Amino acid sequence: MGVVGAFLRPVAWKLNQRRDISSWLAKWFPKTPAKSVVALKTPIKVELVAGKTYRWCVCGRSKKQPFCDGSHFFQHTGLSPLKFKAQETRTVALCTCKATQKPPYCDGTHRSERVQKAEVGSPL
Repeated sequence: MGVVGAFLRPVAWKLNQRRDISSWLAKWFPKTPAKSVVALKTPIKVELVAGKTYRWCVCGRSKKQPFCDGSHFFQHTGLSPLKFKAQETRTVALCTCKATQKPPYCDGTHRSERVQKAEVGSPL
């Protein structure tokens, strides 16, 4: 046990010497989250199954729209997906412009001039 502790101490010391842990945390967990980007300019219709939990993409960077694929984490956005449970089995329109006032559901905001003028992949 003494050998392992002696071995680990220099490694931890070198990590602290090379960079401050707060800079590492700031990189992965920014204090100011990035803005969501427009994934698409039309909603996606999806059949939700009652009782099933879903994770709606908030950042707009997911390749599996309208659901999260973890892109928010690897692109250091500081955003998290919206976790929700379907109350009943039904087909719904889920927002992909990320400007809805009723997330994760589409409220028609994608029809606004602001969203239509925005480029896909850019923040509003």
